[in-house]
Amino acid sequence: MSSHPSQHKSKGGIGRVFKAASYSWSGLRAALRYEAAFRQELLLVLLMAPVAFWVGQDTIQIVLLLSSLVLVLIVELLNSAIEAVADAVTLENNELIGRAKDLGSAAVFLSLLSAGALWLTLLINKWFNFI
Repeated sequence: MSSHPSQHKSKGGIGRVFKAASYSWSGLRAALRYEAAFRQELLLVLLMAPVAFWVGQDTIQIVLLLSSLVLVLIVELLNSAIEAVADAVTLENNELIGRAKDLGSAAVFLSLLSAGALWLTLLINKWFNFI
């Protein structure tokens, strides 16, 4: 392991904040351009976000509903990053790379299940006042 810092690491300061924001916007643009799953989930978020204000019965419920949607997008971005790195390494079948991609996909699936469970629970509560 080298004791030299990576030449790709920033030095800090306010310039780092602006560079980080620039990298973040680049990542979001790349996701929109290249990732169909991200675009589909973003459309779902855009459709569901206003509904959160109807389903949620207080501020905490609304924030939880919106956060569950954002979490799905975050996990999808991480999954896409794993897939991009894996594809940069090799496009040939590789057991470990396949496993990494499957694990990323499983993470997206679990985030969707979690969001769905929260939404369903609060929706049922709104209709039947169980909680």
